[in-house]
Amino acid sequence: MAKERQHRGARSGKSLNLVLWFAFSVFSLVVVVLFVLVQNSLVTQQYREQALRSLDSACAQMTEQLEDGQQDTTTLGRRLYDIANNYGLSVSLFYEDGESVFDFTESVYPELASALQEKQRRGELPSYLRSDDSVAYAQAVAVGQREAYLYVSASVEPILGLESGLRWLSLITALAAVVLSFAASGFVAPLITKPITEVTERAKELARGNYDLHFKKDYYCAELRELSEALEYARSEISKADTMQKELIANVSHDFKTPLTMIKAYASMIREISGDDKKKRDANAQVIIDECDRLTLLVGDLLDLSRLRAGMSKEERTVFNLSEEVYRVAGRFDYLRETEAYRIEARVEDDLYTCGSRDRIEQVMYNLIGNAVNYTGADKLVRVKLYRKGNAARFEVIDSGKGIPPDEIATIWDRYYRSQKTHKRPVSGTGLGLSIVKNILQQHECPFGVISEVGKGSCFWAEFPMPKDGETSAKGGKG
Repeated sequence: MAKERQHRGARSGKSLNLVLWFAFSVFSLVVVVLFVLVQNSLVTQQYREQALRSLDSACAQMTEQLEDGQQDTTTLGRRLYDIANNYGLSVSLFYEDGESVFDFTESVYPELASALQEKQRRGELPSYLRSDDSVAYAQAVAVGQREAYLYVSASVEPILGLESGLRWLSLITALAAVVLSFAASGFVAPLITKPITEVTERAKELARGNYDLHFKKDYYCAELRELSEALEYARSEISKADTMQKELIANVSHDFKTPLTMIKAYASMIREISGDDKKKRDANAQVIIDECDRLTLLVGDLLDLSRLRAGMSKEERTVFNLSEEVYRVAGRFDYLRETEAYRIEARVEDDLYTCGSRDRIEQVMYNLIGNAVNYTGADKLVRVKLYRKGNAARFEVIDSGKGIPPDEIATIWDRYYRSQKTHKRPVSGTGLGLSIVKNILQQHECPFGVISEVGKGSCFWAEFPMPKDGETSAKGGKG
């Protein structure tokens, strides 16, 4: 446990929980800040646009009053002030020397009048005038027989106050949002990372060799469900491979132990018992030779299987006559016809070619026929077929044995698979034949399989792709 805690403490990288918590918090803060900035700018812009619209509307109404020459200046002033008050504006009407037109005000505007005269000379009136604290509209008008200036302004002090208030409100909102985002992300992040943590811990248990756990669970997102299903499949396959490895070691150990025991026993008999009896000595020596051959076969099959699974077997592939090869391999079992009355019936369509490793495909045929011989029924009949099927040559080996139970069909290609049914074995074997067949056919990308019914025998088949006609004619001599 101490080592495990030390390992966990020494792992590199940041915790996903911490990363998500920090990311959520920063994202919330950025969103709040952007919202505040956009809001402040929009409020200010909208206020200024509203002020300009008010100035336009008020000035239009004031111009109408100025164009009505029937009013005295006092009445005119009152009406202009009423219009200005309706829009929340300030209004001034003064002559070119800065004197106010209205009798009830004592204000004078010499500096402003001088500035407007200069603008008028440059042709810049009427125009909007902006300053830090106001937005104004000025135009030249005639009051009686004298030139005057209408000056209407809107103060921006309210918006400045509003901006200041918004800044404080934004600051408070940002702080509150940060606190809430910290709390919310601290609550949400574990919900997201908890399933990942569970899967990680189970994966660690799997790495320690615990195959009793399960990964499949109804997680909230599709990615986690796919990950758990993939890990569940990996767990099942690793567990199966581990079991097969243990069985392989046990079976190989047994197969090595039996010949070695017999070799040792018969060697001792030669030394201690046979003496000068040549007949006994030769018989005992033959047993030793047979057992050595058996060991050689076992080692050869193990090496072949190891090379095939490691991808080290890369024989040259050529186009050859598959029909002739089937006849030749079937002929290697003629001794069983003579010695044990086995019948090997071959129905082969002539001149079927394929491209591949000739030696390896021969090994496939030999292993399948030998397997059928070992498991065929009392009639000792094995049928071998080769015929065209589409663009492939289909090879079949059919026995009349007891068949394979449905629950064993999925495992017959495994290393050291042995059927639970008893059978005679006239052909020496190691239990690795079908596994070697599977690996060779997979390397050649050839479809293969078995059709079996309990009590009626089995049919092992493989389909070898046929080359195009041009390739067959060009390379047919190699067959």
